[in-house]
Amino acid sequence: MATKKLKPMTPGTRHRIAPVFDDVTTRTPEPSLTLGIGKSGGRNHHGRKTSRHRGGGHKRRYRIIDFKRNKFDIPAKVQTIEYDPNRTARIALLAYADGEKRYIIAPNGLKVGDTITSGERVAPDMGNALQLRHMPPGTFVHAVELRPGAGATICRSAGTVAQILGKQDKYVSLKLPSGEVRMILGTCMATVGTTSNPDHMNTTIGKAGRSRWLGRRPQTRGVAMNPVDHPMGGGEGKSSGGHPRSPWGQMAKGKKTRNPKKISTKYIIRRRKTKK
Repeated sequence: MATKKLKPMTPGTRHRIAPVFDDVTTRTPEPSLTLGIGKSGGRNHHGRKTSRHRGGGHKRRYRIIDFKRNKFDIPAKVQTIEYDPNRTARIALLAYADGEKRYIIAPNGLKVGDTITSGERVAPDMGNALQLRHMPPGTFVHAVELRPGAGATICRSAGTVAQILGKQDKYVSLKLPSGEVRMILGTCMATVGTTSNPDHMNTTIGKAGRSRWLGRRPQTRGVAMNPVDHPMGGGEGKSSGGHPRSPWGQMAKGKKTRNPKKISTKYIIRRRKTKK
């Protein structure tokens, strides 16, 4: 997947860097693996707004993704590589030998016609899913489970990848995209390779309307508000607004938000990279 720089025919295309969909092979999803999905507009079951700057956006259908990869030792052939409006990575439609079809997060470089498998003793080739303890150190993986059988939760977005550093007892040391190194049970499943669409980070939206298509509403800067509306509001002229903080007073830069008593802290070998 690549990107293209558009000619400045309009103000919205002047700085637009758009994705190229040359890796997508079909525009129509598999009907049996799609569901209707509604929009909440950032509101909870009481109708109160709990997430700001949400609303609108293009209508979507949800693609049911197989994050567990629990169809073991049955070869699957890649039928299509598709665009999914609900995520940044591409998805791949698999047709198993027994006739079942499933969607997975497409690894980078996966092509139509390739055959992949999941299981405990399959080869650690691109697209294959197996337990971390059966992979050699140095293997690049994505769609990693945190709890065995719970489904992939780590490295699912476009261009992300984790690397196996070593093994000790029943745990595997994994280096995450943030730079954090943590121990994960070796019985957790992961898929070999990097997630597709790595150039997603290089795209630029170009205009505010495209954010609206994605369901994002405008944001008002805190320094542009009144003191009654935001801790950084008020003042004469363009005042700086004081220390950066949220509308509810929580420090926005530098404050550690992770609970030091969190149980999973003991599995972190090295914290993620932070700005000094």
